[in-house]
Amino acid sequence: MAVKIRLKRMGKIRAPFYRVVVMDSRTKRDGRAIEEIGKYHPTEEPSLIDIDSERAQYWLAQGAQPTEAVEALFKVTGDWQKFKGEAGAEGTLKVAAAKPSKKELYEAAVAAAGKSADSAPSATTPRKAAKKAEVPAAADTDSSGASHEAVDADADATTTASAAADPEAAAE
Repeated sequence: MAVKIRLKRMGKIRAPFYRVVVMDSRTKRDGRAIEEIGKYHPTEEPSLIDIDSERAQYWLAQGAQPTEAVEALFKVTGDWQKFKGEAGAEGTLKVAAAKPSKKELYEAAVAAAGKSADSAPSATTPRKAAKKAEVPAAADTDSSGASHEAVDADADATTTASAAADPEAAAE
């Protein structure tokens, strides 16, 4: 069985990333792998290359043949030079700068705004509970449970309706 170390494409259209895998040479490109030994994200700046050096050395020693693309990745990481016994085993891998944590970014933004991080946050709008407290708790009700305001509104409605029916009576 011919074993190859090659790339397995994953991701979306125009946003690829790859896994460095050990596969039988007869399997399809994205088929089942014997082992995954790393990953490669070419769209990041700088490109992310993360290969398990120990497993790569093992498979190279067992006779697995890397494809041209994987061989280029091994040269960048220094695994190919280590396998061949050549100078330059440290590789030329560029590492992205560490991103600041979200907490540090928040504290910097608060400091730029002129406030201290320890001060209590104040609400910009009043709470709904405060608005409900301003409304009287209970309206005047009669013995039947209906409010006086509702009874007065009904009386006004009947007066207006009778005035529309008899305009002379409404004028008096």
